[in-house]
Amino acid sequence: MTSFDTSPQLNVWRALLALAVVFVMLATTGWTALRSHRESTALQASLSAWGHGRLHGHHLPDPETDPARLTRFFASLSPADQSRLAHRYPLAVGNINGAPVTLRYSANRIAMEQARKVEQERMHDSRLSAAGHQDAGRRMHRYDSLLTPGRQILSFDPEGTGRIAEVFGNLDAARRISVVVPGVDTDLLTFQKTNRPYTAPVGMAEALYAQEREASPGTRTAVIAWADYTAPDGLGVDAATGLRAAEGALRLNALLDALPGTAPVTTICHSYGSVLCGVAAHDMPRRVSDIAVAASPGMRVSEASHLRTGARVWAMRDATDWIQDVPYLELGGLGHGADPVSSAFGARVLSARDAQGHAGYFQPGTDSLRNLAAVGVGAYDAVTCARDNDACRAGAPGTATAGRA
Repeated sequence: MTSFDTSPQLNVWRALLALAVVFVMLATTGWTALRSHRESTALQASLSAWGHGRLHGHHLPDPETDPARLTRFFASLSPADQSRLAHRYPLAVGNINGAPVTLRYSANRIAMEQARKVEQERMHDSRLSAAGHQDAGRRMHRYDSLLTPGRQILSFDPEGTGRIAEVFGNLDAARRISVVVPGVDTDLLTFQKTNRPYTAPVGMAEALYAQEREASPGTRTAVIAWADYTAPDGLGVDAATGLRAAEGALRLNALLDALPGTAPVTTICHSYGSVLCGVAAHDMPRRVSDIAVAASPGMRVSEASHLRTGARVWAMRDATDWIQDVPYLELGGLGHGADPVSSAFGARVLSARDAQGHAGYFQPGTDSLRNLAAVGVGAYDAVTCARDNDACRAGAPGTATAGRA
């Protein structure tokens, strides 16, 4: 069994490596990567139109208001009025936290059909280069796939590289909900992959959903593939800072606050997604019972108790994952803090046997997927710990989950 603890000499070496990495990244990418991405113009235009809109002579509510108020507003409408709003403001309705999930699915289908037409026209636009035509074609084919009957798109934004979230299962009726939060290079085009499908958010969520149903056939579950944030592009400066994580944390918590029902929620966070979950943890709603991280470069804290969450904190890393060689420290805003699978961090460390590298944690047949599913359905006695002496199961002494501040 590979030890997760590090010697003082190795920590010094990693600190020096971190400084070298910082200089290389600054020399190759510069500080421009730290600038905020521009706001999503199409979505903002739809929200602005909603803000100036009326229904039966009455102003529409602020789309940024309390989700409970928005839920009451939509519940007061007839099906015809709900449909009217979805057709009039598809991007707004499709992304309003508090709108009925089935209405969001319908609105996002309308928005994707509109986006598909735009890309179809771009494919034949003589002003575009061959690369532009190719990009339009790729996007159009992605929309073709997303518009397949039965797909449940919970959020959608076509601007830039695109943001999207998809639901597997019945979110309204679920007794347990899992939210998969992916890492770098996640966007509209990488949301789903034909080759190595379990390395992309859709494949991750599908595999987790199937494993959860196998783990607890009597439990109604739902899994959300959540790529509704602007993820870092590659392993440059963006990936070494918490900027994208901080922006994404606000979006993640807005979703969590608006989920229907009262079912316990598990966030399952991969790679840079675990940085995001670490930043979001202190503000997550109390219904979030578990935070599980895989292949984490750190959660921007030195120990689990500093996350300020009442949720159980779980961590796993396969012995072949290259992420173990990154410097687990933070210097001047670069780096993400302590190693979540170290003994000092205080998370419940799960086995990730057979995960095979950084992207293999959702591969069917692995300990990692079985453990993530067991946590997702609350079957804590069924998890496999990474160490023989690791008291990682729920209720065992020596585990660290601090109460909320």
